[in-house]
Amino acid sequence: MILVADSGSTKTDWILANPGSPDLQFKTAGINPFFLSDKEIFKLITKQQELVAQAENVTEVYYFGAGCSSPDKREAVSNVLSQIFKQAYISVDSDLLGSAYATCGEESGLCCILGTGSNITYFDGENIRDGKHGLGYILGDEGSGSFFGKKLVTDYLYGNMPETESKLFAQKYMADKETVISNVYHKPRANFYLASFAMFLSEVATGDYSKNLIKSGLTEFVETNITGYPDYKNLKCHFVGSIAWNFKTELQEICKQYQVKIGKMMNHPIDDLANFLLKRG
Repeated sequence: MILVADSGSTKTDWILANPGSPDLQFKTAGINPFFLSDKEIFKLITKQQELVAQAENVTEVYYFGAGCSSPDKREAVSNVLSQIFKQAYISVDSDLLGSAYATCGEESGLCCILGTGSNITYFDGENIRDGKHGLGYILGDEGSGSFFGKKLVTDYLYGNMPETESKLFAQKYMADKETVISNVYHKPRANFYLASFAMFLSEVATGDYSKNLIKSGLTEFVETNITGYPDYKNLKCHFVGSIAWNFKTELQEICKQYQVKIGKMMNHPIDDLANFLLKRG
């Protein structure tokens, strides 16, 4: 049985493929080795008892995750997985490569992640080429959930949010100064905490304030990440993640302005990723 995982900082999707039987799907919380220790990752995965119950039957694990671009982080995740799936061959790589497999297949193109964080890579049909992007939620993550969350929280606390939106924000969230500072500076997974505010833009506040903020954030992503590739107008540009999916209309309009050729847009790439890996063999 082959286990495939696509993991961001917020959630992890798992598919267990068993020839001749329906695939089994599981979900766990997000895994990012930059923010979680080995013990925390182990505890998080083993909480999913239905997945753990299949561990002895798993022969191969293909894991693609946020924070797994460097060899040491890949090794850390691999070591945890090998403790759980003891009989399996383990492969760990970045979420960018997984997203590129799911969207580009065997064709060259650009692949963008717009979820809790944001990133971009060029895929040559076989491998991704590491670039200068993906600086994380403090230095980068333009247009991501954490980016929008940070902007919403600071606008609210500084009193720069319009009155109507400010009242709605106060009703939906506990976002006083002390609570926010505690969660951002003193607790783990600050990026996830900030990203949790992002859906306010589409679920609660849908006026000019939200529209302008969405447009500004997505434009910054396109200008900072996509237009830096000299050949970007000649390449298909694929998008993966909750922000890309929920704000796809706005993203399509901005891409049109910058002559970006949109390819596939996905919220969850796990099915396409698993299909690609199984066909590749």
